[in-house]
Amino acid sequence: MGTRLREYPARAAALFVWCYGFWLLLTWTVTPEQLVFGAILALTVALAMAPLGPVARPWRLADPRRFAAVVTLFAVALGRIVRANLALARRIWLPSRPLSSGMLIIRTDAATDGEIAAIGLITSLIVDNQIVDLDRSEREFQYHTVAVPDGDPRTAITAPVEQLAQWIRRPE
Repeated sequence: MGTRLREYPARAAALFVWCYGFWLLLTWTVTPEQLVFGAILALTVALAMAPLGPVARPWRLADPRRFAAVVTLFAVALGRIVRANLALARRIWLPSRPLSSGMLIIRTDAATDGEIAAIGLITSLIVDNQIVDLDRSEREFQYHTVAVPDGDPRTAITAPVEQLAQWIRRPE
């Protein structure tokens, strides 16, 4: 019990930073009232949620290698999102192109809940494939794809995000 009490302030601080950052992104407003209300709301949520378990510390991004990995992941995901949206727009504008949609089951080497969440969320932002199901015990994602990729689907869909998510966890 003593360990949990010692971890509480760090968890609450981390949660406060995440919640307040989310509030700022959500409201996109910097009036004094919004800032104060957001701080009070973030503090309330942080204090209530801190006992529930470990929290990723936002200040871990201060490590230059980890920050570089996050920026790289963002750039790769953004590039894939733009490319997929352009391909989908082309497919809509040229309906004569064959459509080879399907369902794929892809295994993952992701070990942590954070990696699995990142892979599922980021790959679902790319319109080519949307996560349908996750079998945590078998470490498999099920995707609905607009166009089934040629070759190994893992290489085309999850591998780039998976490698970067693992690099963020333990930068080399």
